[in-house]
Amino acid sequence: MASNKKYWQSVEELKDSSIVETLSKNEFVEEIPTDEFLGDKKTLENSSTSRRDFLKYVGFTTAAATLAACEGPVKKSIPYVVKPDDTILGVADWYASTVADGFDFANVLVKTREGRPILIMPNKDANGTTNARVQASVLSLYDEQLRLKEPRKGETTISWDTAHNEIGAALNQLKEANEPVVLLTGTLASPSTEQLISDFTAAFPNIKHVTYDAISDSSTLDAFENIYGLRAMADYDFSKAENIISIDADFLSDWQGGGYSSGYTMTRVPDKSKKKTMSYHIQFESNLTLTGSNADDRVPARPSDLKKIVARLYSKITGNGEVKGSLNPTIDKYVDSCIDKILKSPNKSVVVSGIDDSDVQELILLINKSLNSEVIDINNPRLIKEGDNKKLNEFISDLESGKLYGVITSGVNPLYSLPNTDQIKEAFKNLEFSLVFSEKEDETAKSAMYIAATNNYLESWGDYELKKGNFFLAQPTIRPLFDTVQFQDFLLKVFRRKEFIVKFLVRSSKVLDFLIFWPDE
Repeated sequence: MASNKKYWQSVEELKDSSIVETLSKNEFVEEIPTDEFLGDKKTLENSSTSRRDFLKYVGFTTAAATLAACEGPVKKSIPYVVKPDDTILGVADWYASTVADGFDFANVLVKTREGRPILIMPNKDANGTTNARVQASVLSLYDEQLRLKEPRKGETTISWDTAHNEIGAALNQLKEANEPVVLLTGTLASPSTEQLISDFTAAFPNIKHVTYDAISDSSTLDAFENIYGLRAMADYDFSKAENIISIDADFLSDWQGGGYSSGYTMTRVPDKSKKKTMSYHIQFESNLTLTGSNADDRVPARPSDLKKIVARLYSKITGNGEVKGSLNPTIDKYVDSCIDKILKSPNKSVVVSGIDDSDVQELILLINKSLNSEVIDINNPRLIKEGDNKKLNEFISDLESGKLYGVITSGVNPLYSLPNTDQIKEAFKNLEFSLVFSEKEDETAKSAMYIAATNNYLESWGDYELKKGNFFLAQPTIRPLFDTVQFQDFLLKVFRRKEFIVKFLVRSSKVLDFLIFWPDE
C-alpha cells in the first residue's frame, strides 16, 4: 500500500525555503559519469541482454570474487618427528615470571602455546597485579619493525665478537686515560644486576653509575631515606584502612608503582553480616583524578593550599609545629572533620600525598608514624624506584659542559625523556664513546656510536627484589627471536675473563644462589 506521507529533514524544508531547493541542486558539483560504465541511453535501449542474463553474470562474478578472497596462501608445516613429552598440542603452558622495565614491575603468569607467549596475566599467588601496559607487553616481543635484531656500529651491522673486542678496547683506553664515563640505567630492582654493576665499576673506576626514572619519585625516595636510612618507598595495605586521607595522591592509578586498587576495593563494600562499615576516603586535590572520583568526599583545592593542608594535619595530629597561613572555611571544615575521624581510630587511619616535595613527604611519614598506622609498611618498603634527581642533574650538567668522554645507557631513553633534548642530543653526538643497550631503535640508540641489541624480558633470566625481603624470578618463555643478548651477559664478556663465576647472594636471605659458568673460548 503506497504512502502519501511526506517527511522533512529540516525546519527550512518544512517552510518550503528556497535555500533548500538551491542546495539540493548544488549537492554534487559535477555530474556522476555513469555513461562511462553503463553507456548512454541509446546504447542501453539497443542492448539485447535480458534481465535474467544480467543477473547470471552478476551472480557469477560475485561468487568468483568471493572464492578468490577466501583463498589463502598455502603454508607447509612439518609436525613433530619426536614430540616432547611435556608438550600437548592445543594445551597451553604457563610460566611464572616477572616484568621489570624500569616503570612497570609486576609478578605475572605467561601463557604460551607451542613455545610462543600469547598472554600476560597477574600471578595472584605472588600478590601480582597488572595494568593495560603489562598485559599488552607481550606484543613487544613480536614487534619486528621496531625491535633491534643485531648489534650495530652506527648504521653498520657487526658481530658480537667484534662488538666485544672494540667496546672492550675503547673502555680500557678510557680507563687508562682516566676519562670520566657514566653508566646511565633505570631502576633495576635486581640484587644480582646491582652486584654485577658494582663489580664492573670496580674494574673500571672511571665509570660512574647513575640511576634515573623517566617519571621521577625522587622526592618520596629522599624523604624515606632521610627518616629511615633506605632509598625506598613506603608500601600501603588499604584493606586495613578505616580512614584514608589523600592529598593529591592518585593511588588508584600509577602512584608509586600502582597496584593499590585491589586492597582499596576490599573495604569499600559494607559487610552487614559482620557489622563492618565502609572505609571513609577524603581526597584533597587540584585536578580531578580517578581516585578523587571514587572518594566519599572530594575537596578541590589550589596547589598552594595542598601543602597547608599537610601542615595543618601534621600540627593537629602530632602536636608539633605551628600552622602559618589560613585556608578557606570549606577546606577548614573538611580538615577538622577528617582529623576527628583519624583520632577516633588512629592505627586504622592513613595519610598519603602525591606532592612532589621531599619536605611534604617527610611530614606524611611522620604523621603516619605518630598514628602508629597499620596501613603503612615501612619495614618492607617498595624498591621499584631508585632515581636520584640530584645525580641526574649533575650528569646533565657534565654532559652539556663537555666534561664527560663517554656514556653507556641501558633500558632508558634520555634523548626523549629528559628536558632540553636538543642540547642533550648535540652533546651526546660529541662524545668520544657512546654505547646504548636497547631493545628498540629509539632516539638515543639512533645517536649512539655502538648499539647493543638486548633481549625482550620474555627471552631473559633475572632476579628481582620488588619489596624488601621479597624476591622474584624472571625466566625465558621463548628462545631469542633475533641475534640479541642480555645486558648482564655483555658486561660479563667485557670483563675479558675466559671463565667467570657469578654467585647471586641475597643480602638478608639466601633464597637465591645461582651459578653462571662462562665457558672457555
